[in-house]
Amino acid sequence: MEHGTKAESYRIKMVEPLRSTTRKERSQYIETAGYNPFLLSSQDVYVDLLTDSGTGAMSDGQWSALMQGDEAYAGSRSFARFEQTVQEIMGFDYVLPTHQGRGAENILFTIYLEQGKTVPNNTHFDTTKAHVLHKGGRALDLPNPDVLRTQEVSPFKGNMDLTRLRQVLEESPPGAIPLIMMTLTNNSVGGQPVSMANLRATRQLADEFGLPLVIDACRFAENAYFIKHREAGYEDRSIRHIVREMMSYAHACTMSGKKDALVNIGGFLATSDRSLYEKAQTWAVLFEGFPTYGGLAGRDLEAMAQGLQEVVKEEYLADRVGQVAYLARVLRQAGAPIVEPPGGHAVYIDAGRWLGHLRPDEFPGWSLSVALYVEGGVRSVEIGTVLAGRHPHTQHHDHPALELLRLAVPRRVYTHRHLEAVGHTVAKVGEQLAHLPGMRFTYEPPVLRHFTARFAPLGPWPG
Repeated sequence: MEHGTKAESYRIKMVEPLRSTTRKERSQYIETAGYNPFLLSSQDVYVDLLTDSGTGAMSDGQWSALMQGDEAYAGSRSFARFEQTVQEIMGFDYVLPTHQGRGAENILFTIYLEQGKTVPNNTHFDTTKAHVLHKGGRALDLPNPDVLRTQEVSPFKGNMDLTRLRQVLEESPPGAIPLIMMTLTNNSVGGQPVSMANLRATRQLADEFGLPLVIDACRFAENAYFIKHREAGYEDRSIRHIVREMMSYAHACTMSGKKDALVNIGGFLATSDRSLYEKAQTWAVLFEGFPTYGGLAGRDLEAMAQGLQEVVKEEYLADRVGQVAYLARVLRQAGAPIVEPPGGHAVYIDAGRWLGHLRPDEFPGWSLSVALYVEGGVRSVEIGTVLAGRHPHTQHHDHPALELLRLAVPRRVYTHRHLEAVGHTVAKVGEQLAHLPGMRFTYEPPVLRHFTARFAPLGPWPG
């Protein structure tokens, strides 16, 4: 059945009230927050599409599992269950829990990176790039050129540019590149999936040049769903089978459990390389805690193990991807140009195209995020120049190819009525586009600036 035409495969048994606010109140709230949606209080947000990370609703099975948490400091049975689940679903031998995905990234890059080393990736997301830069490395994005044609439909826009990757590997001196990364799905270019063929070819290049391939597996199940429905030869394969093949091409993976493990906190680093695991264990003890709890309570490990079992069910994934497809349809009807086709966790508005009167250094995506909040209490996030940060050597804005606004859908949280309200807000903002001013920094932190920066409009705000 077509995405968005089938009712959800779950029913709601607990609700949380939402607070309505006026436009005047929201204008004051966002001004007080320095025009940064991250700095708003959640009670002042109506529909929160800031992120899908840790914002989902857990199932009754997860809440039940949570009550069985073994809080032993070392060797808890909750860790044993979690480890066995990751081994079964992903096929890796060794598993280190971490407090969230960036904990796994920190351990990985502490092992592999030194000053001046380069990490190629189909596209780094914010914390991954920040960890590379923090270790003195260079984060090199090699996205599929199709991503620049936002209005064209291509099934695997998240792919690695294999021609450029080969060129970079051939031109780099020995030891300059310690590893290759692949982000599934590719968040920064519209949440686009990576094909199995591209993943396989990337592993072949990694083997040719004697390098490990590491997968950022935050949304691995959503990526597997797209492979099943878009890539020839996989239509009759189970999601579990596809996941195992995907992971078979990786030497290791980092994972934020706050996405496709369906939990509010947690992550892990997994590998079948005993040597890498032993090095990671050492740093895990320092950064995260004992290797069998990794900064998490036993109950968190139980919930994450249960979530990993649920996320590979095709019925769940059909609901998940279908709801995002429904939001995409609503936004098209509202007149917004979106990145086509929609991805698995979010819909991305092409803010650079829609707000064509603003230059990239006037932050069109950020301006649009403020407008959606003021107009309808919808919180979203810019994926553009602000998020990209500054070039580490020139300190000029590190302009990405696209200026996007992401509306990330929390898992199992909102109904279609909520998404229709988002569409109404987008349509209303569309009527004011020519009057939206650009933004400027009033405070700019040096790292991951989008989280805590403060801004001011470059001109009067409409209304």
